[in-house]
Amino acid sequence: MTAAPAAGRRLPLVLRNRAFGAVWLGQVLTQAAVRMFQVGVSWWLVAYAVSGGNGLASGLFMAVSTVPAVALAPLVARSIARFAHRSVLRTAAGGAAVAATALAVWAYASDLPIAAAYAATLALATCQAFFDPCLTTSVPELVDDEDIEAATGFELSTQSLASLGGALLGALIVDRAGIPGLAAGCATAYAAAAVLIATVRFRTPVGAGDDAEAGDGAGPRTLRQVLAGLPFVRAILICFTAANLFTTAVFIVMPLYTKSVLHGDGATVALLEAALGTGTLIGSFTGARIPGRPTAVGSACLGAMAVALAVPGLIGERPVIAGALAVTGWCVGVIGVRFVALFQRLVPTADKPAFFAVMQAVLGATFPVASLLFGLLGDHLSAQTLCLIQAAGLVPAAFALALLREPAPAAEPHGPGAEAPVPAGATGGAR
Repeated sequence: MTAAPAAGRRLPLVLRNRAFGAVWLGQVLTQAAVRMFQVGVSWWLVAYAVSGGNGLASGLFMAVSTVPAVALAPLVARSIARFAHRSVLRTAAGGAAVAATALAVWAYASDLPIAAAYAATLALATCQAFFDPCLTTSVPELVDDEDIEAATGFELSTQSLASLGGALLGALIVDRAGIPGLAAGCATAYAAAAVLIATVRFRTPVGAGDDAEAGDGAGPRTLRQVLAGLPFVRAILICFTAANLFTTAVFIVMPLYTKSVLHGDGATVALLEAALGTGTLIGSFTGARIPGRPTAVGSACLGAMAVALAVPGLIGERPVIAGALAVTGWCVGVIGVRFVALFQRLVPTADKPAFFAVMQAVLGATFPVASLLFGLLGDHLSAQTLCLIQAAGLVPAAFALALLREPAPAAEPHGPGAEAPVPAGATGGAR
């Protein structure tokens, strides 16, 4: 009687929970597809499609790819709260498959105008804006309560792995098969994800049917109300939103650095993406073991990222920038694990659909600005100067996070590295 469960517990979550495993594989496919498309088209614009002003063209492309997550956040939150999560996930993946297929057919039939690539990334980003927060919200419908944190950590880790795989393939596919091959690969991945999700049966969370009528009878809270009730979380989001203005610019700087400083090709872009993705993956797996409160760990990681990004601004060598990106990725992975786990504990269950949608929107709000700003600067300043600007911009955010003091319980026996359980809905005292 006890041997089978004990053996079952040794299995990875994706193997002992088939529903979660299927959705996880769908997540891997969609994350890989969107990253492959972004890296591939960005490299296509810089290396093939645009002869002058390629920094602005690449920056505008990356800006367009992030607009839906910001602009559609209220609609995304309402849709996730109102409709079955399996339907939302399946429709998002299926819609992305249709958009990528249309782009592949167009690119095979004739030369692809740049405007079509922008329209395609807008469509894919819109689908992803629904998919990502819905997947995070639906974790309790796929796993038992005691597996929620494990599922969250697994989800974050495999996001990094999927992004790494997609980033490695993006520029390489463009060099060898062009945009038609890139779009066809993305369409296949999205279609497979939609099929996988369609085969899964989601459970109905306990009390889910009463959410809209719970509390004071006012129905689901608005995004503003959710953040207003979580002042500590709101302060953290502000710090990381400011930091993202400079960290996300790396996706604009990398292709420019490859072309102008390293004089490389798609394989070089893949190498740099591999360094960043590998670092993020390692950080995702090791982040929970880093001692200290999340604010202290996050501040230290932002400081380390500033140093890492400054180095290739001074030394233009391939191993140097690869190492700097690996350190940067590790810091990103650590921050993601520590703070998403913190938010899972602090945010009430009923508010999670709205919160994860607004978190994606708030953290992504600076990405269009960063993409356009660094794209424009890239047409007038060297890629190494852009690295130094990124490094300098992270320093104030690191200090702000270090100065942030979360409220603590009156009597707290835990040491500085302790991770005490936090009741759902608490707004302070958590690490």
